[in-house]
Amino acid sequence: MTNKGTGERTEQTTFSIGGDLSVSRIGYGAMRLTAAPDPADGEPGAGHVWKPPTDRAAAAAVLRKAVGLGVNLIDTADSYMIGGGEELIADALHPYADDLTIATKIGVVRPSATEWVPLGHPAYLRQQAELSLRRLRVERLDLLQLHRLDDAYPLADQIGALKQLRDEGKVRHIGLSEVGVEQLREASAITPIASVQNLYNLADRQHEAVVDYATEQGIAFLPFFPVAMGAHARAGGVVAEVAAELGATTAQTALAWLLRRSPVIVPIPGTTSVGHLEENVRALDVQLSDEQFARLSGVAEASAGGSA
Repeated sequence: MTNKGTGERTEQTTFSIGGDLSVSRIGYGAMRLTAAPDPADGEPGAGHVWKPPTDRAAAAAVLRKAVGLGVNLIDTADSYMIGGGEELIADALHPYADDLTIATKIGVVRPSATEWVPLGHPAYLRQQAELSLRRLRVERLDLLQLHRLDDAYPLADQIGALKQLRDEGKVRHIGLSEVGVEQLREASAITPIASVQNLYNLADRQHEAVVDYATEQGIAFLPFFPVAMGAHARAGGVVAEVAAELGATTAQTALAWLLRRSPVIVPIPGTTSVGHLEENVRALDVQLSDEQFARLSGVAEASAGGSA
């Protein structure tokens, strides 16, 4: 890959989550390592992330390849395959390398293939953390994230449950997912928040204020669906244009934009393809010039404005 950007690195390639978990700034999201959706489970596509992968050995190989490429942040959730995602990671990677960080999420139940239901009862959250400890085969969870806030329970009670786990030594760091700035502030007043995981990419910037707040506070921002680009990635579009200038792919260009956007951003793209995995990791080598970053940012701003 020929890089015609700045010519020298301007972005850090690592970030320290919570001040003591140093991770490469391209992580891996393990949600995709599931069986293809089954039409019998309901609406087309709705059964995704419900059943274990058909080829478990291939899924495990992708995880091992990720670690072999230098990825040392793996993100999962207890709701992926109803716990099966955590079990797969343990089967593939345990005993874990000393520098490998496993992040998981609790707080969503899956009563069927088509349902994702927030459940923030404090006792339930503590139980699910215990199950995650068992499935991942660890005594302490590196990063435990609240998958979704549940409006049925006070935020203080939900965060309090995670804080109790941290005080007991069962959790190293606490994170949140799909929250706004005020919720992040409120949670941070109860216990240190090390990460926030929201939908954010070149084409969807609804959480711009959260990125800015996380940057100010030194909180890791883990964007999920980081490569989504929509129509902007079409031939002749700005993303494709900049990618051609860089000698990179459009996916690498989108990831490079995120890396440049803020030093706290750690994208967690997921894939079942070793080729795509290698492509994503190489985004760390892509350097955008100031002009290229501004051009891509203009595309993102136009997209954000058009969706309001």
